[in-house]
Amino acid sequence: MIRPSLLATLLAGSLFAQEAPDPAAPSIPADLLDDPHVREELAINEFTAPSISRIFDSLESLTPLPINEHTREIPERMPLNRADLAVELGFLIADGFLIVQAGELGKVEDLASHLTRYGKALGAGDRVNRHAASLLESAREGHVDQLKKELSATQQDVELELVTLRDADLAHLISLGGWVRALDVASAAVVRQFSPERAKEVMREDIADYYSSIIGSLEPRIAERPNYLAMRDLLAGMRTEMTFKEGEDPTPEKMAEIEKQATKLVELALQREESN
Repeated sequence: MIRPSLLATLLAGSLFAQEAPDPAAPSIPADLLDDPHVREELAINEFTAPSISRIFDSLESLTPLPINEHTREIPERMPLNRADLAVELGFLIADGFLIVQAGELGKVEDLASHLTRYGKALGAGDRVNRHAASLLESAREGHVDQLKKELSATQQDVELELVTLRDADLAHLISLGGWVRALDVASAAVVRQFSPERAKEVMREDIADYYSSIIGSLEPRIAERPNYLAMRDLLAGMRTEMTFKEGEDPTPEKMAEIEKQATKLVELALQREESN
């Protein structure tokens, strides 16, 4: 019998065997990739996107994040558009990390329910269901580290399902949603308690440049939507704001501007297109 991980590897290999990697594709910032053995099913290919778990790891020095001031109401009605589903799933996974960090494990049940709904809508319901059950069990037992692992695995397993659907754009949009949510809360944390060192954790021009490039590479029906065009322009401007000359430090004023732009990114990312 072929092991599941080997089967997934063979499947992924068959899908990409006839497609050479795009040399112009943007490189993922190295610290936002999970360990190779964790993502062995996908390797590094057009479906691999920055890990939301790693995004939050990179912000560990900014804790505690002002989560209560940045709560997000999850709409009862899911979007009809698959791109919007993917972005909002990324927001949900990021919300999970924020809940765990805040120690509000009582909110995990509601989160797991929403993750299940979104996973099913994207065609990855069985995979997400398994993780939702594990999230609930880990929350009941207070296993914080296991909760983080399950949230990270949720993103990875949805990506693996997208391999079979040959829809790389959705994998990138899940990651984009997670980063935008994290940036919004993290930038507010730095504005509240500013230091150049803390600001540098948020002002990552390489990440802003990566997601700007990714949006530009999406299929036209997504990339040419007004909100995505605006996001790409905003990210290009943020990249410039986040770039410093040698010996130059971020200022409170510049950090406050980044916070405003992050808030705008959230607004743009969550704009829905009401069509299939």
